[in-house]
Amino acid sequence: MARLISWPLAATLSLAAIAAGTASWGAVAIQTEIEEELTCQCGCGLTVHRCNHVNCPSAIPLRKEIAGLIGQGLSREEVLDHFRRKYGEKILSAPTTRGFNLTAWVAPFLAVLLASAFVVRVAARWRRRERVREPAAAALPETHGGELRAKLEEELDKLET
Repeated sequence: MARLISWPLAATLSLAAIAAGTASWGAVAIQTEIEEELTCQCGCGLTVHRCNHVNCPSAIPLRKEIAGLIGQGLSREEVLDHFRRKYGEKILSAPTTRGFNLTAWVAPFLAVLLASAFVVRVAARWRRRERVREPAAAALPETHGGELRAKLEEELDKLET
């Protein structure tokens, strides 16, 4: 009878341990994700997660604050909103896709599109110029060129006399 009770108890405890480990792993994943979305304020230009300064005066307190906010049950968006209110848009590692910040997302693609259109247009003009030059040279082949030259000389001789 003791074996029957211990097996279900062991299975239940194992499942509880796995669930607790999964929950903590999820919190770590969320914290890492948030740290990647925030820029370290020490001036290194890296994200809070990637800041490699030993005893960084910015990244270490930010990591602790993120962990505390996640521990309070705040979602990813709520934590990011908290830091956006506290530090402004400069703390975000990528600009938002709203308002004037939309320009930061659209401008590079627009610049590439306009530059491509410019290159295509210039190339088309160069090709057109080559086509215009070729027919002008080919309009008077040598066989007709001699006959026309002779007629021209005859007409000029008539005018001189």
